Amino acid sequence: MHKLRIRGACLLVVALVLACSLPAFSQSPPTQATQPASQAGANSAAAEVSLLKQQIALQQQQISQLQAAMAEIKKQMDRTSPAHPELATLPAASGRQPSSLGQVASLSPVIPKAAEVSASPDPEPALLPSPEPFYNNGASRNDEEGVSPLSVKIGGATFTPGGFMDFTVFTRSTNVGSGIGTSFGGIPYSNGATGQLSETKFSMQNSRISLDVNAKYVGFDWHGHIEADFLGFAPPNLYDSSNSNTFRSRLYWIDGRKGHFEFLGGQSWTLLTPNRTGLSANPSDIFYSQDMDTNYQVGLVWARQAQFRMIYHFTDTAAAGISIEDPQQLYATATVPSSMAGQGDNGSGGINNANVANNPATPNPMPDIIAKVAFDPKVGKLHEHIEFAGLMDAVRTYDPTTKVHDSAVGAGVAANFNLELFKNFHFVLNSFYNDGTGRYIFALAPDFVINRDADGNYHPSLVHSASGLAGFEYQVNPKTMFYSYYGGAWAQRNYGIDCYTQPAVTPPPGTTPPPAVCNQIYSSKPSYIGYGYPGAPNSQNKTIQEPTFGVIETFWKNPHYGALSLITQYSYVTRAPWVVASGAPKNAHLSMGYVDLRYTLP
Repeated sequence: MHKLRIRGACLLVVALVLACSLPAFSQSPPTQATQPASQAGANSAAAEVSLLKQQIALQQQQISQLQAAMAEIKKQMDRTSPAHPELATLPAASGRQPSSLGQVASLSPVIPKAAEVSASPDPEPALLPSPEPFYNNGASRNDEEGVSPLSVKIGGATFTPGGFMDFTVFTRSTNVGSGIGTSFGGIPYSNGATGQLSETKFSMQNSRISLDVNAKYVGFDWHGHIEADFLGFAPPNLYDSSNSNTFRSRLYWIDGRKGHFEFLGGQSWTLLTPNRTGLSANPSDIFYSQDMDTNYQVGLVWARQAQFRMIYHFTDTAAAGISIEDPQQLYATATVPSSMAGQGDNGSGGINNANVANNPATPNPMPDIIAKVAFDPKVGKLHEHIEFAGLMDAVRTYDPTTKVHDSAVGAGVAANFNLELFKNFHFVLNSFYNDGTGRYIFALAPDFVINRDADGNYHPSLVHSASGLAGFEYQVNPKTMFYSYYGGAWAQRNYGIDCYTQPAVTPPPGTTPPPAVCNQIYSSKPSYIGYGYPGAPNSQNKTIQEPTFGVIETFWKNPHYGALSLITQYSYVTRAPWVVASGAPKNAHLSMGYVDLRYTLP
């Protein structure tokens, strides 16, 4: 390469010397003053013509040599440029720098195309590209090139980090005590201390970190997604000093698609959760509301759990899938026989996860099986989404007294609609009815209770429940969105008579009375078992309802710098129990508001 550079430089010098040695066409030939005037004039004219011919011939020869030299230089430069791109960045002979080197959007060596030099005399060189506006409603240069500012390519895979940073302020008219996510089923009544106290908290726990990985391998398009937030196990002194919020897994799955077939394995939103588009597992394609409440909206059917999913895409607008998912049988604990305690998850784990040790003991005889079909037709330019889903699960118990195993199979059906009625206005309608699968309504209804039959044997009995959600989302303009939902959940009462309490015998004076006896001998005072029975605690809810309204205002958004948004939400929640004790409030209710400042990564 060094020899090629020397040879090229020498040829360039030779060419310049030849160019400088050309005689000027306007140069006058010498005259002879000693000759007579007439003869001298004739001789002078003939000499000038002869000399002019010689000069033209010499100039033609020199031009040919110059052209050959320049052709040789170009040939040398053409041979060196592909292997040594740095030679292409040499300044022009005039000494001027190119006005712009453009943008290099790759880690590989790339020669940026230089912009044309202005014809104005001695312009100032623009060594850096002009900055783009921080808020840009149009497409930027990198957008046109398809470049993600945070993506990194390693081997054949592309890694793209994502997420957002939240600063949330929330306030409630009563002290639910469940943190940033509302415990809808445990709103305190007004006749207790917590029902007379409000609460206000600041939190960053909903901040989120994610990573997407995309690659092609063995004919499949692979997509992996990892997502986590800071709503994990809360130590008792979490809010006392350091606010050391704990990292928590949300999603962790890998998806592969080849042709019409698609497979997914890992922890994802359950297939029963409503979609916005198709049967996609991407969070942006799933409907879990716009709410800032991390328990989302009453009436929403959802879970995040381990699963294996298989999908067949009939067309671009129709797909069907089946998912095998992690089960968890949930029961109502009131009056459950002590001998059968721990045979289900009672859902009593609060913000400190006090019940976490009981969860692994849940028997779970089989996985939950969910099937779903989705359609995404276009009406003009409007996108419509329609889906239908079915669910099957099972519960099992064992009575150690009678040595009897018993089981029951539950089922549920869902119909969901997300319809774009006009541009950027989506009407949402979700419905779910089930027998024994209330866990999917955010555990606001139990899957089953343990009842006692006429023979005195305990067995599982499924609880009917239902939920629904209706609302809209309207993206008024690129900066402003309005949303509103109304959701509700309902659980049917299911109970039986456990035994009959016999009146205590009046003891002799000075002796301790014997305890009341509970047996199968009929009396006028039965002891009930189940959900919603006469005299049941007011924690056994009949209905829970929530209307919500919110506004999302985006101050600026740029694909290179991210987005800054303000999210506001107001909700009113009310719950009504099956049994209202004498003198007790007929329901519990609260008002709550959220204000969230969010920075979203580009």
